[in-house]
Amino acid sequence: MDMTSLNLAENEIAFPGLGIDGITVNSVAFSLFGIDIAWYGIIIAAGMTLAIIFGLSQMKKFGIEPDRATDVIIGGIIGGVIGARAYYVIMNWQDYAGDWKSIFQTRNGGLAIYGGVIGALLVGVVMCRIRKVRILPLFDVASMGFLIGQGIGRWGNFFNHEAFGTNTDLPWGMTSGRIQQWIAENNEYGTALASLTPERAVHPCFLYESLWCLLGFAVLFIISKHRKFDGQIFLCYILWYGAGRAVIEGLRTDSLMVGSIRISQLLAIVSAVAALILICVFTSKVNRMGGEYVFYKDTEESKKLIAEAEEQHTREKTKK
Repeated sequence: MDMTSLNLAENEIAFPGLGIDGITVNSVAFSLFGIDIAWYGIIIAAGMTLAIIFGLSQMKKFGIEPDRATDVIIGGIIGGVIGARAYYVIMNWQDYAGDWKSIFQTRNGGLAIYGGVIGALLVGVVMCRIRKVRILPLFDVASMGFLIGQGIGRWGNFFNHEAFGTNTDLPWGMTSGRIQQWIAENNEYGTALASLTPERAVHPCFLYESLWCLLGFAVLFIISKHRKFDGQIFLCYILWYGAGRAVIEGLRTDSLMVGSIRISQLLAIVSAVAALILICVFTSKVNRMGGEYVFYKDTEESKKLIAEAEEQHTREKTKK
């Protein structure tokens, strides 16, 4: 299909290799009391909700009392949103300097996943201390939830016509009026994007990452049934996501840059290597312990906290 013949409108998306040449995809889902509600926010919220539902269903299996964990999750969500926005704004400070109001406008995107993960983990650690929740088993559960949320949340980029890559002739290559316009405005001669052409399709990087995260959730869920130590699933998450992001980020044209360095790609590589080393070290240590290693779920502390919470719930139901 000749891309130049598509004449795509601003919000039209096409998959020329699949013969799909004009789907209208608006960023705004609907308006409520004069406020536009973006698909981006709806999809992010849906991903978070499913991640929380899954996480709470797994807490007792990892020895965590769900009510205490809920407080940590709420804090983690707040930290994740703040971290995601702060990371994006810092890396694009030239676009926000002097316009403080724009920093808080997230309905059209501008959330960096790595910043969200970092923010959620930092606040999560603090909340674990406050609510006396064991960090490693909680992070094991949370990491599987992260992959659910990220796998679903990436589709917010589809509705925003963003997170795309270099030109491709693969059947699933996509384009849109907004993508073509962005390429035309940014592929100036002599820049890193000079080889991009608006007439050709581009890699749907959001799709690659979505599929990688959802596959990763399935892999980590299986591993969780055979884990050797608390914290293993969390380290596997860092390794899995980091490895995938390092490759996918190399295809993207809208990476957050520090000079000529793709900062998210560098962070992905470093974190994945570090996680792999730690997995090998801790696995070796546990193997040397033989059968002496005790999961938190099998400790008296864990059993006591869960039993006390269940007794409290029973008393509350009886009163009603």
